[in-house]
Amino acid sequence: MIDSDAMAAIEAIDLYKRFGDLVAVDGVSFKVDSGEVFGFLGPNGAGKTTTLRMLTGILPPDRGRAVVLGLDVWENPIRVRERIGIVPEASNVYIDLTVWQNMMLMAELYGVPRDVRASRARSLLEAMGLLKRKDEKAKRLSKGLRQRLLICMALIHEPELLFLDEPTTGLDVQSAREIRDMLRRMNREEGVTIFLTTHNMWEAEELCHRVAVINHGKIAAISGVEELKNTVSRLHTIEARFEETVDPSGFSEALGCDVAVLGGGRYRVQVEDVDEAIRRIVDYARERNLRILGLNVVQPSLEDVFLEILKR
Repeated sequence: MIDSDAMAAIEAIDLYKRFGDLVAVDGVSFKVDSGEVFGFLGPNGAGKTTTLRMLTGILPPDRGRAVVLGLDVWENPIRVRERIGIVPEASNVYIDLTVWQNMMLMAELYGVPRDVRASRARSLLEAMGLLKRKDEKAKRLSKGLRQRLLICMALIHEPELLFLDEPTTGLDVQSAREIRDMLRRMNREEGVTIFLTTHNMWEAEELCHRVAVINHGKIAAISGVEELKNTVSRLHTIEARFEETVDPSGFSEALGCDVAVLGGGRYRVQVEDVDEAIRRIVDYARERNLRILGLNVVQPSLEDVFLEILKR
């Protein structure tokens, strides 16, 4: 449950970053609530990773501020790093160390007390299905298993906030699903705030409470997933199926909009007012003694909305 009265976990304030002639991030501002799974979406080169690096203290902004857990990232870099976990897009596990050695090294770097390091590592590795492989060198792990190990390493110090940059890119279906399940469980049961950059619209729709869309370095939209769909998608699709075929022109005239014939007694229309359209379909069927076999309002996917935002 998101506490709307709590301090924002992340606040980006007019972040700006230029690389030579390229403006990668141009005045980006947004807030992420504590306990939220926040998706940061955009096409390749839109500024997602650059923004994440400024928020985590890896890259200094040319202008603006990044405030994480109430702390200015560049004024308090060590205190911020102690309270966040970072999972970069490119795996940075130490391939010549074993799974267990990677965990112990990260625990030492984060200052995890010696008496709890082993128990935390075992718990995390078990949750990610890696405990039986703890004595194997990381270079023997598949990409999916290395990604799981990377997440375990980022969680060893029990961070309040987890940053993930394209965490499931290139993974097989099963590994990606297990990582999504783990993130959902962490957020729901432990209250970990998650900042997720991704170009996987389905993944964002499944996991995120809110999403922001960045394009050409600027925020193009920010909202809850369903609210974004309703705001951006002016037209709603309705599919109607009748027991008998109908005259498309007459049906179109009755509804006051174009009708697409799908075959098998199915027809599709796009309307602004769903309630009024359904009333007209029912009246049309009743007047002609037609039996309605199906009436379905088709919601646009987040991918549909994303593409429409980019076109604008």
